[in-house]
Amino acid sequence: MNIIVKKKILVYRGYKFKCWIGKGGVNLSKKEGDLSTPRGTFKLGTLYYRKDKVKIGNCELKKKIIKKNMGWCDDVNSRMYNREIIFPFNYSAEKLYRSDIIYDIFINIKYNNFPIIKDKGSAIFLHIVNKNLKSTKGCVALEKKNLLKLISLINKKTKILIK
Repeated sequence: MNIIVKKKILVYRGYKFKCWIGKGGVNLSKKEGDLSTPRGTFKLGTLYYRKDKVKIGNCELKKKIIKKNMGWCDDVNSRMYNREIIFPFNYSAEKLYRSDIIYDIFINIKYNNFPIIKDKGSAIFLHIVNKNLKSTKGCVALEKKNLLKLISLINKKTKILIK
């Protein structure tokens, strides 16, 4: 069973949650930095979380604790483009250990994953919404309580369909 994201609503197993998507809407031809969320069906990757801020209950996904030196490369000039990296790092990368809440828990959406194509977009996650914003930079975001509920329902076979 797929998670379905359509018109800023995420639906899974009878649950409906308001969600936030990229400022540029949903796009079949996503490019790095275009602020759009990629259209398509994607596998879910690793669940990352801040052990000091969140307790993860039952979840079948592979889990990884976010450490202060972790990031995600968004630099098309790096061979590590669209992959987790460790700081210090000589290219542009997004910090995963943040002072705000958005990456306290997130799941890597396996977009532009195999093969990785430069400039097709990176760091597409399912994460916690920053309530001060009306959109994301391309990710799908949920309120924390709804993301925790979703995590308890999904398994390793769950995919996300973004329409």
